[in-house]
Amino acid sequence: MDLLADLSAIGFTEYEAKVYLALLKDHPATGYQLSKQAGIPRSMVYEALGRLDVRGAVLKTEEAKATLYRPMPPEALLGRLRDDLQRRIDTLLPGLQTLYTTHDEGHLWTFTGEDPVLGYAQDMIANAQSEAMLVLTDSNLDRLRPVITEAAARGVSVGTLLTGEGELNIGDVAHHPPRESQLHKLADSLVVVVDEQEVLIASSHPTSYSATVTTNANMVQIGRQFVWMELFTHRIFSKLGPEVLAQLDPADRHILESVTSDFSHK
Repeated sequence: MDLLADLSAIGFTEYEAKVYLALLKDHPATGYQLSKQAGIPRSMVYEALGRLDVRGAVLKTEEAKATLYRPMPPEALLGRLRDDLQRRIDTLLPGLQTLYTTHDEGHLWTFTGEDPVLGYAQDMIANAQSEAMLVLTDSNLDRLRPVITEAAARGVSVGTLLTGEGELNIGDVAHHPPRESQLHKLADSLVVVVDEQEVLIASSHPTSYSATVTTNANMVQIGRQFVWMELFTHRIFSKLGPEVLAQLDPADRHILESVTSDFSHK
């Protein structure tokens, strides 16, 4: 855990973060003591303390020879910052929504980052009206399970192709054999198709997470048809008996046996 980086991420400057962390370790303290403990110039300590005071992150008392400081307890500080941020978000959202107009351009849009990609996927499923067709890895299933459950509860038809070992008892579900997932490059993929209107296709790599999203009708139908056909095929495969499999070419029989075996164990 990088506390300095995390404090910077919520708006603290480097010196403010260093002074606050130093205070947490040893307080009350004077500006001179904090300069030594935090390893920053005295002039910058007092500037940082002034900003922390305005931010409500420190408390101070005037003594005869010096001003003493102590930190605002972390729970109180972060709780207030969280509440302030939530109020700001609640105020911003309706204002921003009045400016935002959805256009069905059909372009292919790309973006990166695991949190932005999964956040977009969550939003798509949360706003689905009638149908959500999904391809999920185990980690994606864990992250999206709550919003999938909520969508199904309000009547959204859910079809899911799972490429890992996870279980989902919602809607139409099939497990893709691990070997075939590797061959088809699905082992690290995420696909979300909602209401036959929008498709998100994402893949994770050791150093990146990237996605493409579009409302292009042709791309949406290709994505939906892929998931639908996989679910349909798994249902049919699970009904095939040995006499049918024996008539197939060895390579095809191997694939079907792996699918039916995997399906029957789920």
